[in-house]
Amino acid sequence: MSTSAVRRRSRNSLRAELPLILWLVVVWGALWGDWSIGNLVFGLLLALLVTRLLTLPPVRLSGRFNVVHFALFVPTFIWQVAKASFHVSWLAVTQGPRVCNAVLGVPLRQNNDLLMTAVGHTMALIPGSLVVEVDRGNGILYFHVLDISTPEQAEAFRRSALDIEAAWIRIMGTREDLKLLTVVGDSDNTEATGALESPTHEMDEADTGHGEERS
Repeated sequence: MSTSAVRRRSRNSLRAELPLILWLVVVWGALWGDWSIGNLVFGLLLALLVTRLLTLPPVRLSGRFNVVHFALFVPTFIWQVAKASFHVSWLAVTQGPRVCNAVLGVPLRQNNDLLMTAVGHTMALIPGSLVVEVDRGNGILYFHVLDISTPEQAEAFRRSALDIEAAWIRIMGTREDLKLLTVVGDSDNTEATGALESPTHEMDEADTGHGEERS
């Protein structure tokens, strides 16, 4: 059984594996903190080596990659990393160890290995949260999240994770995954432009609204 799976995996076209290759390049740049052309080209060569020559378990790929949504995703993601970095630094200076944290479960729309990995790594690269457990069978990611003191803030963080999942589905999800975004009542901030809302921004808005209700 494993041999046939490997053989099916080896017959995947380069076009079908393009989303995985690009994601490996992004992870390589993030791990080294170096987005120079030379480093990314070296990461691309390693990604090609890993996906085309090494024997790997089969990964279900959609065979599609939306360049427009990816182009919108990258600059907004970088901006949110910068904003969240400032927010975490501000908390460290003003609150220190008094900051309230929480472990939150986020049920995703799907349990595709590649999409769950993309969502988890994207959220982890935005300062303030870290994946601590993955429930692949039920499609749930568990995060340790900084600065969670109200149920409204917890729900805002979950919405931000679902927004990022929606962005990745539009970039490289299957046709079936895309249909999940059209469910009635399922709204997200990426619907029109592919831009992402900062988790810390949504949590701050939730906290402000909660404070106004109490007053």
